[in-house]
Amino acid sequence: MSSDPTILSVENVSLSFGGNAAISNVSFDVRQGEIRAIIGPNGAGKTSMLNCCSGFYRPQKGRILYKGNGLDQDVTKIPPHNIASLGIARTFQNIALYTGLSTLDNLMAARHIHMKQTMLDSMLFWGRALREEVEHREFIEEIIDFLEIAHIRKAVVGALPYGLRKRVELGRALALEPKLLLLDEPMAGMNVEEKEDMARFILDIHERRGVTIVLIEHDMGLVMDISDRVVVLDFGVKIGDGTPDDIKSNEKVIHAYLGQE
Repeated sequence: MSSDPTILSVENVSLSFGGNAAISNVSFDVRQGEIRAIIGPNGAGKTSMLNCCSGFYRPQKGRILYKGNGLDQDVTKIPPHNIASLGIARTFQNIALYTGLSTLDNLMAARHIHMKQTMLDSMLFWGRALREEVEHREFIEEIIDFLEIAHIRKAVVGALPYGLRKRVELGRALALEPKLLLLDEPMAGMNVEEKEDMARFILDIHERRGVTIVLIEHDMGLVMDISDRVVVLDFGVKIGDGTPDDIKSNEKVIHAYLGQE
């Protein structure tokens, strides 16, 4: 894995809200084709870090270089609405879907960055626009089959059980065709069966679709089982970085987060 190229490089990033430091001089990298976990106690700065990587927050210091398209691009200088077009997609700790729309409509809405035809084109060149819509619909249908949500394709998302809504949100991220997928606690609030399903989908996305994944998750059994490397934050400071075995034996991490068996 060490020979794989870096797809994301976080360099000396610091983020503060008022006088409170959420992230303090944190650096780590994400290699092409790996599952990279970020763990730590509540309030450690994990989601803030993901928000910096996806452009929702602008750090006061440092930079984050994305190299998924062959160029070094500092995502801290790119508008958030343009970052998805680079190949970065994410899910949220709190589900962010169009609750009044169907599963299919939510997934189709995520295809907007890949749509070339405008409304004027649709009026003037109806056949061309129709062909494009059919192509996008075929892509979405493949995601629906992949995530095993065909039975809820026409269901209003706001009426779905929590676990299925989480799966729809994952599907919406996949609809962006990401090279780098940022998952913020994808299994939070799920029962055991739902967690097993989600873990299976994450592994399939990684292995079958070749997507690099950055994962925030509190289920340490899962993190240690599926992650290639783990970075540990505590009060916004990096206290550990390495393989799951390295992290399990790191005294600082044990004291701050893992605890003794």
